[in-house]
Amino acid sequence: MKEYKNRDEVEEEYKWDLSEFFESNEAFFKASEEVDSKIDIFNDYRGCTKDGNKLYEYLIKLKEVETIIEKMDAYAWLKNDEELGKKENLEMLSKSKDAVAKINNVNSFFEPELLKLSKDEFENLFRENSKLEEYRALLLDIYRNKEHTLNESEEKIVNSLVMATNNFSDMSSTLLNMEHDYGKVTLADGKKVTLSTTNSRFLKSNDNRETRKEADTKLLKKGLEYGSTSAELLNSYVKLEDTLANIYHFNDSFEARLFEDNLNKNIFDVLSKTTRSGVNTLQRYFKLRKKILNLDTLYNYDLGAKLSHFKKEYSIKEGIKTVREALKPLGEEYLNKYDKLIKNRNIDFCGYPGKCSGGYNLSIPSCDSRILMSYHYDLESLSTIAHEAGHHINYQFIRENNPLQYCHNAIIMGEVASLTNEFLLSNYIFNNAKDKEEKVLALENSLNVITSNLYDAVRLGDMERLMHDKVHDGGALTKEFMNEISEESLKYYYGDTVKLSPYAKGSWIFRSHYYSNFYLYNYAICVSVASYFASKITDGDKETLDKYLEFLKFGSDIYPLDAFKKLGISLEDENVYKNAILYFDKLISMLESLY
Repeated sequence: MKEYKNRDEVEEEYKWDLSEFFESNEAFFKASEEVDSKIDIFNDYRGCTKDGNKLYEYLIKLKEVETIIEKMDAYAWLKNDEELGKKENLEMLSKSKDAVAKINNVNSFFEPELLKLSKDEFENLFRENSKLEEYRALLLDIYRNKEHTLNESEEKIVNSLVMATNNFSDMSSTLLNMEHDYGKVTLADGKKVTLSTTNSRFLKSNDNRETRKEADTKLLKKGLEYGSTSAELLNSYVKLEDTLANIYHFNDSFEARLFEDNLNKNIFDVLSKTTRSGVNTLQRYFKLRKKILNLDTLYNYDLGAKLSHFKKEYSIKEGIKTVREALKPLGEEYLNKYDKLIKNRNIDFCGYPGKCSGGYNLSIPSCDSRILMSYHYDLESLSTIAHEAGHHINYQFIRENNPLQYCHNAIIMGEVASLTNEFLLSNYIFNNAKDKEEKVLALENSLNVITSNLYDAVRLGDMERLMHDKVHDGGALTKEFMNEISEESLKYYYGDTVKLSPYAKGSWIFRSHYYSNFYLYNYAICVSVASYFASKITDGDKETLDKYLEFLKFGSDIYPLDAFKKLGISLEDENVYKNAILYFDKLISMLESLY
């Protein structure tokens, strides 16, 4: 496995190309200056909600300026994640945040004005200018916020304060990825490797148990040393979300989050209850892992250990090719979009100290998205490519089939595209495996997709609700509280099948998703739907494939519940989640039969 000490050592073909956003940092700063002069023009559009023609003109100009600011925001974010904390990157982040704050402030008149209209006055705008119909869904989505919108001066104050204070995620990322010295980890051959957040997952999957234990212990121990700081950052974020929910007349931050996508609480209650009731199936998997690994006691740091002895390393080029083969059941149009993703260098592949850990796909309406990852030459790295490519190609479909103002979708829809790809990849590896160990590798990958995206996501999502409830009720998130609820949730899901190390309770510290306000539940819903799609598509079900490709084209002018209903899926039906658990159980039986 090739390792890189810094970004300069990475081959150019494995770095993303950001020129679609800006050709250089200098071009970014020039755009920043230009956009400042364009923002003030929106003061001339006060009262535009009384004139359909003026309103249409306003919306067109607003989208033009927002597009530039979105590019600035994306570029600054991506550049900073290349090298966290670099002075120029931080300056660009600050500039982009300032631009977002300015555009929000100068346009703070618009929503209060729109919401003052009667229903007849609202409809009259469309009679005055038929071109406004292309914005109807957007305007209706704003109009339904009538009870949750402030007046202009209040909106300005809130926007300014949020932009000035909501950097808790950045501070946490810098602390965990840049400030902490996690020490070195010893491999089986005696070689010492510097431990970081980018390579910790790889080291915790090492065949050598002592290496796994050392990596897990040093990472969590260091995190817990600064646990009070991490808890305080998280508490500040949750407090901000709770405060904003109150300001905008919601009962709590969970209700506010659900309102965004027009969802209801019952979906997540059914999801949580059904998943928790299926914990025996998860424990069955852990018992089988313990048996296959031939361990007297299965510890939490053993859960990343590979069951398969298949040791093939995939070069980056081979990984790209293998994922493409796996996605062939999705058809030529889909594959052409995958080829475009690779050709245009939209993936930043390689990890090194100082780069942001993890993997993501960052999308904005006007440009192709960009993918960040840390390639480790294993099947998990291929799975990351497949996952994030699913997001990327989903956005290609959306951009081709929707006006710019609707070129995004809800997370609860987007993760279906990524997780379906992961199942297709595992299925391809399994069906083309040349020996038992390779089949085990493929099955384990699918099993772990469900373990992390269904069981872990619900477990962590339930913790998140406890966190927000705690703050909402006047309490505070402390290291002790977070450790307690973390340990309790682990014990419930693991039962007597997994023994916790003294530091296992500190895993919450490294969950960056907690700064994305109830993001984790989406994985659980989407993996349930994705397992259904993948199995049908793999079996050659053309009708399901056509429905799936149509689903990938839906933009933000359709709410998630309506989009799923078009597929014949009700998210409030417990069978959606029970079927995912049954599929999980089937995979466990397939794995068991190989031994």
